[in-house]
Amino acid sequence: MQIFVATIVGLVIWIVLWAFDVKALDGFLITLAIILSATVSWMAGPWVRRMLKP
Repeated sequence: MQIFVATIVGLVIWIVLWAFDVKALDGFLITLAIILSATVSWMAGPWVRRMLKP
């Protein structure tokens, strides 16, 4: 669900930036960065919780 929400938010940001005359590729790279960071945090979450457990 976290990755899905990040994808929707990224696509909305892409469309808004495109409406403000930013190049489509630049806006899409921001979208990819948001999706990639959400995926990495989703995958690394269990490991971080296990390392921080007392």
